[in-house]
Amino acid sequence: MSQEGQLLDKKSLRSVIGKTADWNELAKDCIAFANATGGRLLLGVEDRQNLPVAEQRIPADLPDTIRRKLAERTVNVIVLPDIVTAANGGQYIELAIPRSLAVASTTDGRYYLRIADQSKPITGDDVLRLAGERSALPWETQTTLHVARDAVDPAKLEKLVNALRASDSVKPSVKEKTTDELLDHYQLAHGPHLTHLGILCLGQQRHRAQLATAPVIQFIKFDEHDQKVNKLVWDDQTASPMELIESVWQEVPDFRERYELPNGLYRQHVPAFDEVVVRELLVNALVHRPYTQRGDIFLNLYPDRLEVVNPGPLPLGVTPQNVLHTTVRRNEHLARLFHDLKLMEREGSGFDKIFEVLLSQGRPAPELIETHDRVQVTVRRRILKPEVIDFIAKADQTYQLTQRERIALGLLAQHDALTARELAVVLELSPVEALQPWLTRLLDWSIVKCAGRTQATRYFVDPALLRDLNFAGGTTLKRIEPHRLAALILEDLGSYPKSAIGDIRQRIGGEIHPKLVKRTLDTLVEKCEVQFEGENRWRRYRLAR
Repeated sequence: MSQEGQLLDKKSLRSVIGKTADWNELAKDCIAFANATGGRLLLGVEDRQNLPVAEQRIPADLPDTIRRKLAERTVNVIVLPDIVTAANGGQYIELAIPRSLAVASTTDGRYYLRIADQSKPITGDDVLRLAGERSALPWETQTTLHVARDAVDPAKLEKLVNALRASDSVKPSVKEKTTDELLDHYQLAHGPHLTHLGILCLGQQRHRAQLATAPVIQFIKFDEHDQKVNKLVWDDQTASPMELIESVWQEVPDFRERYELPNGLYRQHVPAFDEVVVRELLVNALVHRPYTQRGDIFLNLYPDRLEVVNPGPLPLGVTPQNVLHTTVRRNEHLARLFHDLKLMEREGSGFDKIFEVLLSQGRPAPELIETHDRVQVTVRRRILKPEVIDFIAKADQTYQLTQRERIALGLLAQHDALTARELAVVLELSPVEALQPWLTRLLDWSIVKCAGRTQATRYFVDPALLRDLNFAGGTTLKRIEPHRLAALILEDLGSYPKSAIGDIRQRIGGEIHPKLVKRTLDTLVEKCEVQFEGENRWRRYRLAR
């Protein structure tokens, strides 16, 4: 089973049975899911557990009781309870909550919204925003222009279909669909007509222009006196959102300028604006903008910074203070298409990747500002500490850091020291105890040191380590050479064909980081030395014949 998050929550069976039943709490969660994108509640599965108790049995009349109790407490909420028997024989109720066609609430007028793994109350103007953003039919799936489904741009259609079938983010069952079936699957067409999303991605120029809110991008370059010195505009509606990203990157030469750092550092050249950062900023601007609102996307380039300005506020539930940890997709189907084309990570906003890249390059974290009608993201050009680049690269090579660890290490390397409270504020974490997954291994390896106690604890990187890159060596498998790890994997698969990645890692060395094993397996697959069958957790590896 999946972990709790935007689309899933787990509750004990005690919450719906006997004196401990809390129907108001259950109603709150159902309303929150209905006001977001829908979701599932697993009743009878404890938090942090994957299966119910093996002896657990669900009373036959409980699903009807759930329907009745929730109907008495909610408005515009549909619940679909179903008794499921798990692999261990235990039973639980899977409660499906579809996305509501209207704003859902309690019968006494309280509103909630699912944000990440929590059901948050919404009040005041946010209720009006929710009602305004929530039409009975999402903008993406509307067919108001009545453009025939065969009126697509043939070149765009062929390019999109080929990209989807070549993507390893698309399930094999989806790749097998015909072209027409793919259009329906991705909500690009409905019946005889193209949807707004279909027109946006596949339509001809005249049809895209008729949408009125199709994205327009303006690039404006300013000099040190804030005077305009160059301007590029993509406003002729010939390009789809996917093509706009490539066009902007290719046609703005300033993005490809590079710094040459002094000799002696691990990396000699660093881009003025990293391609990953620029593309992530463009993806966020295109995927998360409100397509019911007009307004151009502005890329304002100054000598010391790049500002990306997008029309409309952040999606309801996302703020500049929680953007690192909150997932809300304003345009669900466009986000799914971008994910399957490998243009974005569907799970998040991409801000964590922007943080990681900027901090790894010794630059400040991105700055996010929201007003009532726009969102502005600023990334700085200047490298505050060039030595951080070499430091993060060497640390990652030695210890195979996670993304969270790279972000935390990059922040600490740029400062003399940060208290636990200061670090938690920058990382948008509350309470301070939430820092543990970010710092525990770094402290164990002595890359990061600390002094003090509780919230006054100071975390810092030893200046000598930052300067000399003298990481504590070792001969454990944690820092195994790539060619040696590949040889171990090939030898293991020779003895144990059709093995899962977890089994391989356990046999060759459980202390090896899972990401390093996965990366090595991917390389062996690319070299045609290893083959696999199945996807995700059912993927099994064997030696190529």
